[in-house]
Amino acid sequence: MKNISILGSTGSIGCQTLDVIRNNRDEFNVCALTANSNIDILYKQVLEFDPDIVVVADYEKYKEFKSDVASYNKHIEVLHGEDGLNCAATYEKADIVMSAIVGIAGLKPTYSAVEKGKTVALANKETLVTAGRIITNMAKGKNAFIIPVDSEHSAIFQCIDRNREFVSKIILTASGGPFRKKTAEELKNVTLSDALQHPNWNMGKKVTIDSATLMNKGLEVIEARWLFDIAAQNIQAYIHPESIIHSMVEFIDGAVLAQLGVPDMKIPIQYSLTYPERTVASDSKLDFSKHNSLSFEKPDTGRFPCLKLAYDALLDGDSSCIALNGANEVAVSLFLQGKIGFTEIYDMVAKVLEGHSRININSLDDVFQVDNWSRNVALELYKKR
Repeated sequence: MKNISILGSTGSIGCQTLDVIRNNRDEFNVCALTANSNIDILYKQVLEFDPDIVVVADYEKYKEFKSDVASYNKHIEVLHGEDGLNCAATYEKADIVMSAIVGIAGLKPTYSAVEKGKTVALANKETLVTAGRIITNMAKGKNAFIIPVDSEHSAIFQCIDRNREFVSKIILTASGGPFRKKTAEELKNVTLSDALQHPNWNMGKKVTIDSATLMNKGLEVIEARWLFDIAAQNIQAYIHPESIIHSMVEFIDGAVLAQLGVPDMKIPIQYSLTYPERTVASDSKLDFSKHNSLSFEKPDTGRFPCLKLAYDALLDGDSSCIALNGANEVAVSLFLQGKIGFTEIYDMVAKVLEGHSRININSLDDVFQVDNWSRNVALELYKKR
């Protein structure tokens, strides 16, 4: 029986993690759950899974939730804020910490889990985008183990296994999103509703928009650089509309290994919890009779320049990756609120990077300094439009 602490249990990955656990109750126990403010979903999760620790980041929602839980269950410890997240991330009982908080908000608790030497199932790519060098060095020093949950990085992880010294290239696949065939002119007029209609994957809003701009693939390139200790020039991205091959690894002898499966996040989630073993899944099986062909094409960075922007940031240095991520989080948030257009996401991030002066990143304080700067600049750009 493995005890699981889930950071971000009410989000898309968090809910799907609980689906996996629900179908494998004899293998997993939930010991901690955290949420930002969605206490309605959290309350149902607590009733079903009966964790030891529950964390609500929002203070007003925390007070309401604590009162509700206290009325029926005295043993559950209800906490709030950064200290609460740290407790859930470092809980002694937890065998695996599922890091599924969206955005840079997941960095500090993930850092705490790694510092504690935990096994971390990492679904929060922003942790490595903004602090990859810090986190991976910490993991080595503390003997913490990071298992990727993103479908692409899980695929690479499975293909590489113990053969990292023989890897020559990593090939990340991307569906191309809902706008793969649209012209540059058409992209200027796409709506939020259009952007949220991903053709293959069921994901949260932020990552769905990132997939539509191809920024998500750019962030995954940066994440792969740190997860697998590989240079940017040895990481390629290809559009694969069918989303059956989740990524590939080329080895020095020319052999290429690929991991295939239906586009269902429960598969990599389950593998991150059962590794190095596998367990039976009730569904999500690939039927080759329904897939007569698999296609690939190079990404068009003219129409989708966010991918190139991410590569450029990775080559420029750690602080540029932080600025890229912070500006993108602001821009996507503004787009989700209907305040800017789809193509303005790239425009805003590019302008922030143009004004960024690279600095050395040696601590989380350095990370948040650059992050705050990039967010403030992005918001100022919005106000001046």
